[in-house]
Amino acid sequence: MALVSYKNIAFLFFCSLLIRHSLSTLAHSKKLDEKKPCKRFVVYYHDILFNGTNAANATSATVANHTKLGNFNHGMLVVFDDPITKDHHLLSPPVARAQGFYFYDMKSTYNAWFSYTLVFNSTQYKGTINVMGADLMGEETRDLSVVGGTGDFFLARGIVTIRTDVAQGDYYFRLEMDVKLYECY
Repeated sequence: MALVSYKNIAFLFFCSLLIRHSLSTLAHSKKLDEKKPCKRFVVYYHDILFNGTNAANATSATVANHTKLGNFNHGMLVVFDDPITKDHHLLSPPVARAQGFYFYDMKSTYNAWFSYTLVFNSTQYKGTINVMGADLMGEETRDLSVVGGTGDFFLARGIVTIRTDVAQGDYYFRLEMDVKLYECY
């Protein structure tokens, strides 16, 4: 029968820590490589809210008015069918449409929750990307989750980083959307 000494136990413990650290380092370096998006592009989202007089140009409309809770449109629900362009220009040919809704969900500041589908039907892309999440409007950039897709974006997962590019009154805004997909099939 072999005797087990404290030196042998300490040596085995040290070896197990070394192996664990090496495996952790390898796994971590692999995770860093996986953080590069498999597909990335920047597009611009244009929203023109119906104000009672611009029916010909409006791309979104309030379907539930805000409540009297706070001064930040709390409870207002907006449905939209907005053009998505490759550049800043509203009149550029759209490469997709954003179809969905957002509602204001805070009483103490402007904040919205978005759920929409980017519908692509161009020579470059065909299919959809489903996006949802909180738009923390006080932040310079905000991340929304890509939760799926179809066609060229089949089962896509990733992040859409949005930044308010232009806001004109309470009837027009343009968002820059940096789409980064990390799961592409």
